[in-house]
Amino acid sequence: MADELSKVFAALADPTRRDMVARLAGSDATVSQLAEPYDVSIQAVSKHLKVLEDAGLVTRTREAQTRPVHLEAEVFDLMTKWIERYRKRAEERYQRLDALLAEMNDGPEAQHPTTSDPGVDPKLHQEGKVS
Repeated sequence: MADELSKVFAALADPTRRDMVARLAGSDATVSQLAEPYDVSIQAVSKHLKVLEDAGLVTRTREAQTRPVHLEAEVFDLMTKWIERYRKRAEERYQRLDALLAEMNDGPEAQHPTTSDPGVDPKLHQEGKVS
């Protein structure tokens, strides 16, 4: 799984390939259709597609005279599971941190200002006006 994910993340590291994937999410497209918005050759687009294909993100099929490129959405399920596992771990750590911070804020020091508190006049403590 790690090798597959490494290939997927490496393939998606390039902004042009990410854009191609986003465009393929709408519908299949030919190489020339994918090449239209870029100022690069068809060969360069084919190389990008080869990287995406090697990572399992796209496949090419044959329909009559064309070879449409198809996005393989199942690969995103693999990525989502991997990301979700780490998101859950991070969320658990944040919850523990929140609990610790709440415990620290609810301690006796927070509820009863002392004479060392910069915002409280020490004379008020002596007169019993502040506990």
